[in-house]
Amino acid sequence: MAKTYIRVDDRLIHGQTIVAWCPTLSIKEIIAIDDESAKNPVLKSIMTMGVPTSYKTHIVTVEEAKKILEVEGNVNRLVIVKYPGKLEEIKEVIKHSEQVILGNLAKRDGTIHKVSGATGIFYLSDQDVAIIDGLAAGGADICFQQLPATSKTSWEAFRKTI
Repeated sequence: MAKTYIRVDDRLIHGQTIVAWCPTLSIKEIIAIDDESAKNPVLKSIMTMGVPTSYKTHIVTVEEAKKILEVEGNVNRLVIVKYPGKLEEIKEVIKHSEQVILGNLAKRDGTIHKVSGATGIFYLSDQDVAIIDGLAAGGADICFQQLPATSKTSWEAFRKTI
């Protein structure tokens, strides 16, 4: 049975996605969800430039992603969003995902929670925390992890620090 993994990474598709995450998770389909990028042919071209043709790749709006994800996949999928807020918008179509992996999250307005260590540096707002708490309460397996070969921090361990 095919699996769906979720990655929150403000860079969306980039080299680490292709050379580290996709092989580790046996990914064959990448679904990057970002309304702005989906509507910009130049951004789409830049993001897909380094993606081998062996990966089916989508850079789509939230609405387009919902349609794709409503259909059960026959290969492992990696869904990538820039920020946790997008998870709220797609929560119904990702509720059976294997894991939510929090990756690169740079500092932005309203981010007051910082997670750092061997797994990288991540910044979250109170709203981000509430959204992820909701996913965790629904049974989602959530962790912080920069790369597959680096250590990871569970959501539960992070919650004990704030």
